[in-house]
Amino acid sequence: MSDTTTRALALLNLLQTHRHWPGSELAARLGVTERTVRRDVDRLRELGYRVESTPGAAGGYRLEAGSALPPLLLTDDEAVTMAIGLRVAATQQLIGGPEVTLTALAKLEQVLPGPLRRRVAALAAAVQPTRLGPEPVVSPTVLGEIALAARDRERLRLRYRDRNDVETRRRVEPHMLAPGGRNWYLLCWDLDRDDWRTLRVDRIEAVEHTRVLFEARELTPEEIEERILIAASWSPQKVEVDVVMELPLAEMQERFGGWSEGAAAEGETSTRWPVGGGDWREVAYALCWIPEGVEYVADLAEPARSELREAASRMLRALESPPPGSRG
Repeated sequence: MSDTTTRALALLNLLQTHRHWPGSELAARLGVTERTVRRDVDRLRELGYRVESTPGAAGGYRLEAGSALPPLLLTDDEAVTMAIGLRVAATQQLIGGPEVTLTALAKLEQVLPGPLRRRVAALAAAVQPTRLGPEPVVSPTVLGEIALAARDRERLRLRYRDRNDVETRRRVEPHMLAPGGRNWYLLCWDLDRDDWRTLRVDRIEAVEHTRVLFEARELTPEEIEERILIAASWSPQKVEVDVVMELPLAEMQERFGGWSEGAAAEGETSTRWPVGGGDWREVAYALCWIPEGVEYVADLAEPARSELREAASRMLRALESPPPGSRG
């Protein structure tokens, strides 16, 4: 294999791993001049790869879908079959490494021409595996688009329906996708709320690319795991209550960490925090985590309110009157 062919394949591999490459960075990666990069890009175009170029200081190259499938070692039928299989694997969480499934799906669909993409969508709709009980339907297209943006560190605009079925608009920096229980979650930095959010992917109705890149924010693996766990464990509760505590939102978030998700400022000095549980005992457990000395009110409804009040009164009486023979 000639040096020219080897270099062109290396260039193709780089173009497939990121949505956009500055020309100067490609030249540095390949150890050649930018003029040589331009010649190699022309060679790829001659082979059927559609490489888009943008001029200027911030210009560069990106691989786009063409009018025909580029020369891979796959037939159209093989490419369609692979895309369908990856879609099913991604939405059903059949593979232990979900990131691999999503990036492979995104990379393949990125270069599929329009007719083949439509064929994949039509066939995938007719090849739905058996579901184990009710679970949300996740769009493979949405998963793929978000996976590409998270990989490339590209900001997104989302149309999202929250847990109350209210449509909201979100401007986010996607950090990662992760499965939790029967759902997929997007862990992202919400630019309007200036905080981390964990969004259910099945509630994302539209994804808009901005082509604006961002610097990744630091999160430890433990923090990621905790946030996904919190999101996956949330579900409508039998007993729900809003707690308003005398603690500014920023301080509350610092003390509660990932468990502060859903909290909102109630003026400059107070925070509203939604709490829920199967009964009043679980609500009481959550209330015990409010820091010592912080006053709060809770709108716990009846009959849970009376049940918690009665239990708290008995506890106070028990503490005031130790049993006979106690060491005091």
